[in-house]
Parts: sequence; structure tokens; C-alpha cells
Amino acid sequence: MTDDLTLETLAADWDRTTAPPVLSHQPASVRYGKRFVDVMGALVGLALTAPILPLVALAIRLDSPGPILFRQLRVGESTARQTKLFYMIKFRSMGVNAEAKTGPVWATKNDPRVTRVGRFMRKTRLDEIPQLLNVLKGDMSLIGPRPERPGIVPRLENSIPFFSERVYGVRPGITGLAQVYQGYDETVEDTRCKVGYDHAYALSLTKARHWLAMDAMIILRTVLVVVTGRGH
Repeated sequence: MTDDLTLETLAADWDRTTAPPVLSHQPASVRYGKRFVDVMGALVGLALTAPILPLVALAIRLDSPGPILFRQLRVGESTARQTKLFYMIKFRSMGVNAEAKTGPVWATKNDPRVTRVGRFMRKTRLDEIPQLLNVLKGDMSLIGPRPERPGIVPRLENSIPFFSERVYGVRPGITGLAQVYQGYDETVEDTRCKVGYDHAYALSLTKARHWLAMDAMIILRTVLVVVTGRGH
């Protein structure tokens, strides 16, 4: 089955045409302002990181066989009528076909599937730089809930109340309130703890001053994670 066919099939399964219409909780000033910040931030981010991108690509190529970039299907923003799916782009931090035998699973600390260069990239979040392209396309935001995989979402929906609502009217983000306080998910319990952060962030989007204050705090904490290498 091809990637495009998989996306088409999943999109059909995830279409929520029977859901009642619900108004967005975000005022226009926040929604359009956030999109403006996303586009400008992504352009600036790509410009600032452009000098190191060839070095990262070379390190990945020399460290392990396989492509430099990694593309994976993720769940995006949901609305009253549908849940969007998109392909997220990252620098490859694991060996090729890392989930061929296991299917979709979370990465763990000291995961043997992670390459040497990949371990460094994950600690400094360098592997997430290509997601700035997803931001420019409108699939993601600079800040928002972590985009989850369709293969894992049904399990989380059955285990965690209000899990799906975390991305209602909110694009998933490269970084976010849950990510800076808790890092990467490894278990269902990790995700359960993050849902409260995700809903708290969505609540901050109801007023422009709350959104600006929240995003400024998240950006500062993200910079701290990158500089100190506190990623997983």
C-alpha cells in the first residue's frame, strides 16, 4: 500500500462529518496573529539554521545508511467536521525500518534504534528543524500539542478522557507547554499527564494577552532545553 493511499484511506476513516458544528474558541486576533507569528518564525528559523543544515545532513549520512529526512503520518488539527492528517518531516534519528517488527511504538530512553547522531539531535532538538516546513504549509504551528500518530491515537482515546479534544481548533506544534515540561512520551501515562498541559494551552488561546504571555514563556523554556541539551 502506498503512502498516498494510506493517507486517503485514513482520512476517510477520520472524517467527522456527523459531528455538530462548534464555534472556534479562538478570537480572530489570536488565530490570525498566531498564524502570522508561525510564518515569520518559520522563515527566520530556516534562515538562522541554514548554515548548519548541510553539516547535520552530512553527519546523518556518515553515521548510518538511509535517507537524511524522515517522513511520518501524524494527526493534525481537528474541526467539527474532520480531523486532518499530514506527513511530518524530521531529520532521521533512527535506523531504517526501525518499526518494521514492532509497529508504531514510542521511543524510550537509551532506545537502541536511535543512531549516535540521532541521540545528539534528539537531545538538542535539531532533528525537528525540518518541521519548520510543515509550519509554512499550515500543517503545524511553532507552538501547540505534540502531533501523535494515527496508529497510536485509538489506544490513547480509549485510555485518556478528552484526549482527542486537545487538538480541537489547535494545530499541533514543534514545541509546546507539555513538551517543555515533560519531554518526549514513552508510555500512556506520560501522555495522560500531558493532556492537562495541552488543554491549558488551548485555554490560553481564548484571549490575545494570555496567548502572547504563554507563547513567550514556552519559547524561553524551549531555548533553555536546546541550549542545555535536556531533550530525550
